[in-house]
Amino acid sequence: MEEILTSLATWGYIALFLYSFGGGMVAIIAAGVLSYKGVMNIEVSIAVAATANFIGDAVLSSIGRYNREVIMPYIKKHRRKLALSHILMKRYGDRIIIIKKFIYGLKTLIPIAVGLTKYPLLKFNIINLIAAIIWALSLGYGSYYAGEYFTKIFYMLEDKPYIAPVILAFLVFIIWLYFKKATKKRVL
Repeated sequence: MEEILTSLATWGYIALFLYSFGGGMVAIIAAGVLSYKGVMNIEVSIAVAATANFIGDAVLSSIGRYNREVIMPYIKKHRRKLALSHILMKRYGDRIIIIKKFIYGLKTLIPIAVGLTKYPLLKFNIINLIAAIIWALSLGYGSYYAGEYFTKIFYMLEDKPYIAPVILAFLVFIIWLYFKKATKKRVL
């Protein structure tokens, strides 16, 4: 355990940046807990995570806007999910840019969908910056103040390692079920 904490103190901010670039919900929560333990600094962790998350979504939307031909083969299998993203954008408007930060699976699709549409990139980037700050503050400070609770869970999972894969499988199943239902063809 001590080796892991020493390693995270050395490489933690770099790992947090790289993981937050593509989403990073687990990384900012881990950084909050490690800040609670005194291994990392919560303010620096929040700044790193918000910056990386903002840059990651800005890059995805730019790729969608300026490199459609390159990205289309990769998203061909996800056309229905992209259509769901468009529907959510129409239904919830700009709020979906903030909401999607907290929903696994949408955090990658919405920026790509924004890039593929005529949605103004400047407007997206301004809202995305605000959303990244809200995301990092809420998850960072939330996990920091719940650090004792998360530490107890960690030690419980260390004693009973079979529980973590079961919980993870259940969460993946719930997410899969949601997308299956949300993207199902409807007969008129």
